[in-house]
Amino acid sequence: MPTIYGEITGIRKSIINRLEELYEFSIPFGQVISSELSQKLIDLTIELNREVVVYISRKGQITCVAVGDVYTVVLPEIDGRRSINRLSGIRCIHTHPSGETELSGVDVASLKEMRFDLMAALGRKDGVIQASFGIITGIENDRFNTQNVGPLSLEEFIELDITYLTAQIERQLDLNTKTSAIVEVERALLVGLERQGKWAIVDSLKELAQLAETAGAEVLGMTWQKRDRPDSALFIGRGKVQEISLLRQEKNANLIIFDDELSPAQQRNLERALGIKVLDRTALILDIFAQRARSHEGKLQVELAQLRYNLPRLGGQGLVLSRLGGGIGTRGPGETKLEVDRRRIRDRVSDITRQIEHIKKQRNLHRKRRENTRIPTIALVGYTNAGKSTLLNKLTASEVLAEDKLFATLDPTTRHIILPNGQQALLTDTVGFIQKLPHQLIAAFRATLEEVVQADILLHVVDASHPQYQEQSHAVFQVLHELNADTKQLITIFNKADKIEDQDIVSMLLKTENSVMISALHGDGIKELLILVENFIKQQTIDMHLLIPYNDSGIIAKLYDISNVHSTEYREDGIYVIISLPPDQLNYFNRYAIGVEPE
Repeated sequence: MPTIYGEITGIRKSIINRLEELYEFSIPFGQVISSELSQKLIDLTIELNREVVVYISRKGQITCVAVGDVYTVVLPEIDGRRSINRLSGIRCIHTHPSGETELSGVDVASLKEMRFDLMAALGRKDGVIQASFGIITGIENDRFNTQNVGPLSLEEFIELDITYLTAQIERQLDLNTKTSAIVEVERALLVGLERQGKWAIVDSLKELAQLAETAGAEVLGMTWQKRDRPDSALFIGRGKVQEISLLRQEKNANLIIFDDELSPAQQRNLERALGIKVLDRTALILDIFAQRARSHEGKLQVELAQLRYNLPRLGGQGLVLSRLGGGIGTRGPGETKLEVDRRRIRDRVSDITRQIEHIKKQRNLHRKRRENTRIPTIALVGYTNAGKSTLLNKLTASEVLAEDKLFATLDPTTRHIILPNGQQALLTDTVGFIQKLPHQLIAAFRATLEEVVQADILLHVVDASHPQYQEQSHAVFQVLHELNADTKQLITIFNKADKIEDQDIVSMLLKTENSVMISALHGDGIKELLILVENFIKQQTIDMHLLIPYNDSGIIAKLYDISNVHSTEYREDGIYVIISLPPDQLNYFNRYAIGVEPE
């Protein structure tokens, strides 16, 4: 029995029968539609006050009949979908109850997405049936161009030679694709939940847009829903899902990104409801890390995080897994592991964990050597894109990659720094933090983030020009708390002072304890920062002047191991040494203390 698609609840059986009879129509070869079929469609539309949709094949057969808006009707798969330089072989003709025939933005989006031979709208106004139609005319900058024609009289529309028209279109598409390969650009819509006020969700979605653009997507728009808590099945309400379905067709989006982490069931249900790939914030950040990882350790850490994220999703990540290796959410060292069974995934997780532990041991050896030399260690921490790498370059005359992008730095970089008093220190640049930083990443990057845990001093770099700098600072402290590093000595560096015009804001920021205002790009405030760091290091040690008898000269070797030896002078009465000593060694060396150097 012929199937009528769409919303048919409440429609009388007699009208259902008349809709089923539409399948019996056959359109003459080369003709776009027949006069009789057009009249039947219009009559049914007026009775139902709803759109009626028919799909017609190139053989002139009706392959599908539906009731409802063209963008809300769930239609079967189109047979004959071919390569990018071929149309689908199906034309879509639908009615407008209003009588107007102008194609909507959703109509045009459907034309492009489904690559219809033709998208047409019929309407009857003042007793006269008219038609308008749209066709694909070519490809430019990896996108389909379209042209709308009409309104035409029904007679003019019927006289259209659809066979000749589609042949011309496909010839043009073939010429275009020979000179320009089509790359499917990921066009994303962003979705979030408003739980803490409108401005909070707007700022969060703006940051999500930055992340999406960093990953390589084109952001077409954003929308959100006010809810106290996420829906257990769809994260958002069913009505909002329908609204997004309409919006994504109107915008011609092929990717939906949610601002929070979705459960495997929510992701699966959303993909089924929307019919396109759905990602969450966690998958997006993992994808960026996969693109940015350069070192062997970085790639291992990203793969570990990806595997841990995807393990519970193996049973439901249908649309993502079916596009393995293509697009956001499918890149990275672990991308070929996503379809293997859970046992092999767990084996791989164990293998990577062992490798990272081995690297961690090597890192600990290097760290112990640094500790033995008593060189103070300083770690740069802060929100992503706050300017940490730019500051590292300015302080150490290095050329570490510094881009105005999120997560430009993944692998830790350590450089020597000389303080104004001539003392050496080691400065380490670390991965930037972000709101809702995935727990998988914190766990996977724990070996790298131990540079933060083991540092003597933390330099918290804040983008003072960012309107949400307080929220960003809070996100940083949350991650530091998870690392048990939130009690360390910390200097707050308010960066990008060159972008702040209001001096009252500068004065307010500098009320923060142990803070300094700088411009890492231009070098403003760098001298004050170095003095502040120098004073912090002095607070961790005690300067002493020692006079060591020659018969105790073996003590000198120990001093070099446990302290910073600033100078050594051999005198008649012994060896005069100026050192910076850890407080826990004070009692042992007090016997040699002489106060200050005599004149």
